[in-house]
Amino acid sequence: MEPGDGVQCGKAPDTSAGSLNFQHPPPTQKDRRDFSQAVEVVRVVLSDMASVEHLSTSSGAPPAVEQTTGAATAAREQHVDPLNVSGAIDEQGNVLAFDYEALRQKFDTALIDESLRQRFERVTGKKLHRLIRRGHFFSHRDLDKILDCYERGDTFFIYTGRGPSSDSMHLGHAIPFLFTKELQDIFDVPVVIMLTDDEKFQFRGAKEGRDLGEFLDYAYSNAKDIIAMGFDLKKTFIYSDVEFFGGHYMQNVTEFETLLTNNQVRGAMGFDGRYVNILSPEPATSIGMNSYPAKQCVAAFASSYPELFGAPDFCRPRPRSKGNFEKRPRKEIAAIPCLIPCAIDQDPYFRLVRDNCHRMKAPSPKPALIHAKFLTALQGPGGKMSASDPTSAIFMSDTQKQIEKKINKYAFSGGRATKEEHEKYGGNPDVDVAYDYLTYFLEDDEELAQIRESYKAGTLSTGNLKKKCIAELQKFVGGFQERRNEATDDVLDKFMTPRKMEYAGNPHPIKVEEAVVQQNGETTEEKPDRNGKRERKLEKLEQKKREKELEKLALRNRDEKSGES
Repeated sequence: MEPGDGVQCGKAPDTSAGSLNFQHPPPTQKDRRDFSQAVEVVRVVLSDMASVEHLSTSSGAPPAVEQTTGAATAAREQHVDPLNVSGAIDEQGNVLAFDYEALRQKFDTALIDESLRQRFERVTGKKLHRLIRRGHFFSHRDLDKILDCYERGDTFFIYTGRGPSSDSMHLGHAIPFLFTKELQDIFDVPVVIMLTDDEKFQFRGAKEGRDLGEFLDYAYSNAKDIIAMGFDLKKTFIYSDVEFFGGHYMQNVTEFETLLTNNQVRGAMGFDGRYVNILSPEPATSIGMNSYPAKQCVAAFASSYPELFGAPDFCRPRPRSKGNFEKRPRKEIAAIPCLIPCAIDQDPYFRLVRDNCHRMKAPSPKPALIHAKFLTALQGPGGKMSASDPTSAIFMSDTQKQIEKKINKYAFSGGRATKEEHEKYGGNPDVDVAYDYLTYFLEDDEELAQIRESYKAGTLSTGNLKKKCIAELQKFVGGFQERRNEATDDVLDKFMTPRKMEYAGNPHPIKVEEAVVQQNGETTEEKPDRNGKRERKLEKLEQKKREKELEKLALRNRDEKSGES
């Protein structure tokens, strides 16, 4: 039974670990991995105090962490960077929901407001995806400039990525790809998807004693997951860093590395010596960790993928002699803009790009970004789904029965402790995980609004709310799994082969004059017309031009008549 059905729930599962056995030296690679995972759990618990044993349904937030000393838990602010995400904790030990407005202000990003949403619909002629309508993609950098670009009919491309750390993605991983696929359909532009197997090895695998090949295998498996999201083969390129780096991409990396300082990387990535390699007693930030950001940054440069835009990639010179080297980069390709859909924690990477892209020999525009909120973990506010914690996430490989069990057993509820209280006071959808998931996957706005009001009024129980959530998730994951079965090795090879993309862009771009002749004879580039001002200006210029031609004709006629006389 569920809250609202007469029983209080929300208690987290028993996570007590069995003892590790290291009786037979030397330890195996699996031993090291198990040990490092245990060390990581202890480190997180002791340093962040973010893991809670159970969740309160009466306060609308996870309860205070149990105190063994009687001392009050110190308050801690939320922390978000590309490597570490944790919610704030108040003075009572309650894990709080993420404050996205505070995060947006800290990162100095722009809000996707109603005027921008309206313009998006007006420019594209398409209804906004529910993920924007409901504020799950809430923040941006220069999205308005991408709309300008599309409005003119200019080329741009979309770039996003995935750090492969497990055989299967979970719902939280799927959200950005669900949205990116929608953007591909709307804009009809190329999509580039980066699988950062090298990053996961540098930041996680090496310290756990794991093999690089393990992460390459994850990359292939995750690539099939991504293909199953429905991307168009003709305009989608997926690559593994380990496989793909070379050619123009590596040349861009080499140049961009000279533009970054250690202090810039430390500031963006939050490096502070917390990363511990179990094979070494010393905390360390490795050279690989410091150098990796440059590799991810240049993924936002179209010049890193010349083949996708119809130009051959770097070729070794034949013969290898002085001066016989392919000139690079191609400035016209470098000038193609990029749009990056990503979770808000990845923004620091691309601040590095935006701060330095103009310094490249062939400058690229500042990439535009559109930021997503984190999909809440099953245990509730203040956490996000994690591949390392199966009880926090719905995996795309979960069976229908597993989905049902996880939602019923682990999903934090905003319902009351008893059925009577729930019917009298109503539930709280703002902290209810089942309701939150419906805002991601239920398309009908009116039905969602009705569910919300019924739950608040107490006429909809937590059990029935969870049933609706389970049905929607089973439908989404089930459809995904059918498509996943069709993602064969041959299909994977096609998606991961560099080739010219086939795309059309805006089928109805607005007509923009290349230049307007000003009265002083100077020319200036035109911007897209917003309010018909350009058309009125052109009409006035044309009228003045006709008047001058009439004056010249009148003078010519007068001169001819005077000559005849």
